Amino acid sequence: RRLCLQGIKSNSMANIKKYQKVIAQILEEYAAIHSPFWKKDKNQIISDTKNHHYQLIRIGWDEKKNFVHYTVFHFDIIGGKIWIQANNTDRKIADELVAMGVPTKDIVLGFHTPEVRAYSNFALA
Repeated sequence: RRLCLQGIKSNSMANIKKYQKVIAQILEEYAAIHSPFWKKDKNQIISDTKNHHYQLIRIGWDEKKNFVHYTVFHFDIIGGKIWIQANNTDRKIADELVAMGVPTKDIVLGFHTPEVRAYSNFALA
């Protein structure tokens, strides 16, 4: 019984490491994109690998000299699943995760209520 539980734990840790790499790749790819409309801002990746929180924010000044602090993406890894907490782009980021090898059962659209999630092809929680 002990060996079985250790196998589950190590498999879970392997998934977390895999999911951390997948999220990092998405954030790095998107952070490299700079809009011609936002010339004085910077993209910043925030990674809390201990607690499994990952964000891409846009920070800086717009053309009207207003301060900008904007969450582009926010991911968490909770219970061995990737929770998409925010996606403020037109990218279908959940589909990109699937294309990168993440099973739909391990992706939660956290920005939707559980009732709405039931109509997606992704995990409820």
